[in-house]
Amino acid sequence: MTTLMPLLLQGTLVTLRITALAAVLATALALLAAVAKLSPWRGLRWLANAYIEVFRGTSLLVQLFWLFFVLPLPPFDVRLTPFSVAVLGLGLNIGAYGAEVMRGALSSVPRGQIEAAVALNISPFHRFFNIVLPQALANAIPPSTNLLIELLKGTSLVSLITLADLTFRANQLVEATFRTTEIFTIALVIYFVIAQVINLLMRLLERRLTRGIVRGHA
Repeated sequence: MTTLMPLLLQGTLVTLRITALAAVLATALALLAAVAKLSPWRGLRWLANAYIEVFRGTSLLVQLFWLFFVLPLPPFDVRLTPFSVAVLGLGLNIGAYGAEVMRGALSSVPRGQIEAAVALNISPFHRFFNIVLPQALANAIPPSTNLLIELLKGTSLVSLITLADLTFRANQLVEATFRTTEIFTIALVIYFVIAQVINLLMRLLERRLTRGIVRGHA
């Protein structure tokens, strides 16, 4: 066990970094795409729909391979590191699913509150960030938790683009020691623990946001 853990922990750190950065990117893309989809401008709605349908309608594995192997070729000539491809690919993929979650959450904010804010002459910027977004985020957290766990599980695919994540390290150790059951059991437990931590953090965030909204209405 002591000989296995150092290498598995190195892979775990890579997995955590990819998960955290891809989650930030996915959240930003989901919010932007959701706002664009609710926009009165047809061009923005078309772009948002195209992004969502392309990344929801194709395999994450194919997307990662395309970013890693096709982008460096003409006419694109864009070369990204394996780590950048992992963060970008996972962020784009989960962001497309998250966009529909955010769109539903934004639409769920009571129309009366928005109309009251307009009547009080609150600017669109403050109306969105102070009234609409906090409530939408609180509503979006339960389904977003599932998406973050899917993102974590999706990181196992980055080993196929030569990135030394937890799955890559586990495969390395299996090839070197042939202790398949032991190594993949440890990897399974590590993934499970990370997923439970994500679940706990998202519940805490939901409670904090809900408390803030209740105070704001008091």
